[in-house]
Amino acid sequence: MLDAIDKTLLKTVADLESLPKGAYNIRKNGKLLSRHVSANINIETNADETGIIVKIKPGTKNESVHIPVILSQAGLYDVVYNTFIIGDDAEVTIVAGCGIHCGTSDPEGHAGIHEFKVGKNARVTYVEKHYASGEGKGRRTLNPTTKVFLAEGAHAEMELTQIAGVDEANRVNEALLGPDSLLLITERVLTDGDQTAVSTNNIVLNGAGSRANMISRSVMKGNSRQTFYATMDARNKCYGHIECDAIIMDNGTNETMPSLKAEHPDAELTHEASIGKIASDQLTKLMSLGLTYDQAVNRIIQGFLK
Repeated sequence: MLDAIDKTLLKTVADLESLPKGAYNIRKNGKLLSRHVSANINIETNADETGIIVKIKPGTKNESVHIPVILSQAGLYDVVYNTFIIGDDAEVTIVAGCGIHCGTSDPEGHAGIHEFKVGKNARVTYVEKHYASGEGKGRRTLNPTTKVFLAEGAHAEMELTQIAGVDEANRVNEALLGPDSLLLITERVLTDGDQTAVSTNNIVLNGAGSRANMISRSVMKGNSRQTFYATMDARNKCYGHIECDAIIMDNGTNETMPSLKAEHPDAELTHEASIGKIASDQLTKLMSLGLTYDQAVNRIIQGFLK
């Protein structure tokens, strides 16, 4: 059922060495490979068979669901629409991600459109990793979209990582926050060669007492290019912060555009952005400990993206 390439992709994007315990839905080359539900987490195919609906029962605690996607079929561009309904007072971890293996000159790609409806006082941790590999010259594309709706008192923490090998990525994150809700987004993107990545983020703090923190970490190597857009719209008494940090190496380029919009006198919004290179004193210190130049660079990058 899983060949060596499949296992490598699953390990990289979902930290799976075998089928996980609990609920899961594994998709391969546009089709369901394996599915399992639990007493508190149900997974079913949506009405038009374009994705899945994951329902977490109210009050569920300390459970997880894995929904990775793997691609190795030449010429396939897989599009999936997934909906997550997290019941009131539930606590759940959702592990997603997509791994592509390209062995030909034909392109391969995936677009995952994920919608989260997080109930009152519920908490969700969402972990998503993207990775591409293979000796083929086909273009590897990943275009994820994430839409988050937080009810009163709901918390969502999102860890979004692009590891390596993706030629083109266009990510969209959208969120609407209710009263006393909290959204934490950490995005980490590494590009190399002629790769490009664009991240567009729109966060609306609609409820009184809502809070949001958006952190972006970017590394550009080779001739790669990254663009980061982030808008926070405060419509009530709330707090929001955008933090963007980028490291440029070789001939990489970066454009960062945070935007703040306040529509309430008690809104508090802040942002900070920095773009630079690896500090020479950091390299010198690590190399004095016995690391080569390349090892020192990789150590610094890994720490920056951690």
